[in-house]
Amino acid sequence: MRASRIRATIPRMSGALLQVHDERGQRAVRIDRPILVIGRRATADLPLSSADVSRDHAEIVRTGDEYRLRDRGSRHGTFVNGEQIADCVLAHGDTIRFGRSGANQATFLLDLGASPLRSQSSEVGDLRQLSAVLDGLRALSSGRVLDEVLTLVLDSAIESVKADRGFIMLAEPEGALEFKIARARGGVTIPGTTFATSEKIPREVFSTGRSRIVQDLLDADLADRHGGTIAAGIRHVQCVPLRVAAMGESGHAGAAAQIGVLYLDGRERGRMTSPTTAASLEAFAVQAAMAIESARLYAASAEKARTDRDLRVAADMQRALLPEPRYACRWHDLAAVSAPCRTVGGDFFDYLELGDGRFGFALGDVAGKGPAAALLAAVVQSHFAALAPVSPTPADTLARLNGALLRRAVEARFATMCYGVLERDGMLHYCNAGQEAPLVISRNGLHWLDVGGPVLGLLPAARYESGQVRLAVGDVVLFFSDGVTEARSPSDDEFGRDRLIDAVQDCHGVAPDAVLDRLLDAVNRFAAGAPQADDLTVLVLRRLGASPG
Repeated sequence: MRASRIRATIPRMSGALLQVHDERGQRAVRIDRPILVIGRRATADLPLSSADVSRDHAEIVRTGDEYRLRDRGSRHGTFVNGEQIADCVLAHGDTIRFGRSGANQATFLLDLGASPLRSQSSEVGDLRQLSAVLDGLRALSSGRVLDEVLTLVLDSAIESVKADRGFIMLAEPEGALEFKIARARGGVTIPGTTFATSEKIPREVFSTGRSRIVQDLLDADLADRHGGTIAAGIRHVQCVPLRVAAMGESGHAGAAAQIGVLYLDGRERGRMTSPTTAASLEAFAVQAAMAIESARLYAASAEKARTDRDLRVAADMQRALLPEPRYACRWHDLAAVSAPCRTVGGDFFDYLELGDGRFGFALGDVAGKGPAAALLAAVVQSHFAALAPVSPTPADTLARLNGALLRRAVEARFATMCYGVLERDGMLHYCNAGQEAPLVISRNGLHWLDVGGPVLGLLPAARYESGQVRLAVGDVVLFFSDGVTEARSPSDDEFGRDRLIDAVQDCHGVAPDAVLDRLLDAVNRFAAGAPQADDLTVLVLRRLGASPG
């Protein structure tokens, strides 16, 4: 069952477009043909290069003024506002996702620029009073900044009904009305702190959804409640709700959603509070609400695009900080992977040659996810790279790293990490600071590396201890983050240690790439496409001995 969505009800529209956000950045794609094909195929009308997108993924079919999105049997699905669909009618502002990852998204926008103003009033002459408003609204498009739209709407309304001043209040996500803009005749901006008026009328209009006309504030039953407004010389008030029609799953218009109020007042009655002007202003308010909502949706889309672009840059930088995922020498070889559950994550792996034939390798996991965790992961990784070559043991390295993090402590932020140093004779020294215990796969069985100490960056008095184990030729060491063992299935079961052991227990002597593939394949089959809540990082090292095998 899809939730109700805000949709502007208009008698005619000039077209529609998609604001696309993918690996190429942000772009607008106009839907200018009866069927718009979307997919990975180069000949698609909207080509998307991600592996998450099928060759023939989806299509948008236009029939009259209706736009219908259909999935074409894609492997990873098509989603509208977070819900997977097979076939649905698109509404203005819908967010579409192609595949599971969220890397390929689009916002569906109706082109409202050519929408004519319709009035419920039979007074044709009164509609002519709003000719300036009509011209203004035809200039609007979803690309206009919200402040520009609000200014144009308010100035047009003031001029058309010959009010002295006015303001617009819009509803915030939590439902409260927020003062947005106040203007006087002639295009003069009025600071909100100097706009003397009672908030009783606009709040009443917003709560009831009914317009309010006050012919004269000096009436006996009103004067006491609006003394401040009267003191400013204001006598006449008209306030109308700003609302857009809500469309349900059936595609039929339902109850209107209140998005704010338009308030106008003045000293001279004139035609400001005439019945015909009131009817025309209500019709105008419907069209204005559509324009405002369109600008809001576009602003939200543009902000998301900027955020996505920043995150892509951060992800590129994070990948650049990681070493190559493959390494080999005559003594050992290695393969690693790090896959954040969001664009950036808090996991990392690293390795370095320490001299005297020693080789250091580590895997870390910072608490949390997203940009904050990624930033702290970069700090931990840089400290590790500086401390490892000058520390005599893995325990000493992690003790120094703990102290460095405590000197720049961030509340509720800490890291787990396991660090190993392999000598040419096969002796492995290691220290595990709160990380998932690594697994050694030897010819004689499995061995967990659980010697170490507490997490990093949390306890000033923490003590760390090094453990050691001798690796024979062909022995494999598996470092992994809790994103592996805590991977979730569609039924919310955990992957766990037992399934990890089943996947890799017979991997003695197997190349690190192959071990990595076996484990990741097991996790992916178990997850079966279910969204994951944690980053996943794995590092596999195999001892080769004196010469590669």
